[in-house]
Amino acid sequence: MNTLALARRRRQAELLPIYDTRAPRYTSYPTAAQFTAAVGPQTHGMWLSQLSASEPVSIYAHIPFCARLCWYCGCNTRVVHRHDSISDYVGLLVHEIELTRARLPGRLTARAVHLGGGTPNMLSADDLARLFAALHEAFQVDEQTEIAAELDPAQLTAEWAVAAVAQGLSRASLGVQDLSPAVQAAVNRHEPFEVVALAAGRLRAAGIEALNFDLMYGLPLQTTADVINTVDQVLTLRPGRIALFGYAHVPWMKSHQRLIAEDALPGPAERLEQSQSAAERLAAEGYLAVGIDHYARSDDSMGQALADGALRRNFQGYTTDPSRTLIGFGASAISQLPQGLSQNQTSELAWRESVSQGRLATARGVALSDDDRFRGEVIERLMCDLSVDLAEVAVRHGRDVGELADAVARLGGMTVDGLVERSGEQIRITELGRPFVRSACAEFDAYLNRAAARHSQVV
Repeated sequence: MNTLALARRRRQAELLPIYDTRAPRYTSYPTAAQFTAAVGPQTHGMWLSQLSASEPVSIYAHIPFCARLCWYCGCNTRVVHRHDSISDYVGLLVHEIELTRARLPGRLTARAVHLGGGTPNMLSADDLARLFAALHEAFQVDEQTEIAAELDPAQLTAEWAVAAVAQGLSRASLGVQDLSPAVQAAVNRHEPFEVVALAAGRLRAAGIEALNFDLMYGLPLQTTADVINTVDQVLTLRPGRIALFGYAHVPWMKSHQRLIAEDALPGPAERLEQSQSAAERLAAEGYLAVGIDHYARSDDSMGQALADGALRRNFQGYTTDPSRTLIGFGASAISQLPQGLSQNQTSELAWRESVSQGRLATARGVALSDDDRFRGEVIERLMCDLSVDLAEVAVRHGRDVGELADAVARLGGMTVDGLVERSGEQIRITELGRPFVRSACAEFDAYLNRAAARHSQVV
């Protein structure tokens, strides 16, 4: 480590007690904490009908099934061992797509399709065929559509990879987290490197070259050496992107996380050391730092979007997808529409009941105000570019930059500490401040109640 990097790391550690607060991950603004039952099926249906027939959209389908319970998981999922339950779910997904299609102004073009979960590769080849037949019927899905899926390497077969490619799968994210046997035992996820390498090989043999790997830091018993060893091993598989997420210990939201011994969790200083050591290793290998937790090669589309200032952030995290509209299907799926945000029933049972009775499964959401859109763009640009020109954003939204004066003033401490730089209406997060960017974004959040916040730690 060079002298400058060492000094930066030490200064960040000194500032942890001040800025390593709890804050949203800002995959949307307003965040899901502001969703209420005021937005239901009728409102969501109206918003769908008001979409522009000529504007492309993106699609998300949530597959809430896994073959095992990983104790760190914060997703909406459950363990299943009977395929008929999955097949029935896919049948209802098809019905939900049909219900949505009936409310759309036409057969909209799908710019991207993302299968998340859970474990999408628990769907059979027939399940995939049924799901994509429904998507093709409702939307224009073609060779220009990027189709991606989040996959569990341990459940990936060569046959599944071939079947998915036949449906257009072009990008895959493999969940790895950490390759230390001790850490894997502590989170109930046994997965040797050989399993990950085999999965990557099967995907590439089927024709998928665009591979992402999802890693984590801050897991129980995890050390910096574990994180670096995991990074070094997955780099041998030549991924285009790596996501390095900080484990969010939120047992009040996810009861199974109580199975993790809290005294085995790394402290704030250890988490910082893990994340920054990995960042330095990835930079040394030519990966560009993207926002707070992604890394991409310069020849990957995400690296290109970063260079072009075209990076976006939505409920899947960082994305190259420029669509204003994201339509979500499945239990707990969130839709992001020009008029507002909406979420399906999080209970799979409640979602099944709604769809089987011919109703949209929308349970809650929030309509966007002009102020929400204004602040939302400021937050998104800070999260993506680590900089924003407040005056330019204000002009785009027909707002007065003075409306943000209080928020800018609250950045004073971060400016004094060298985490933020200001030049006129331009705000820039420094490299020293990169780990704390969510704390800076929180100053522009008109809804956040810091005293009551139960979000994950910033670092």
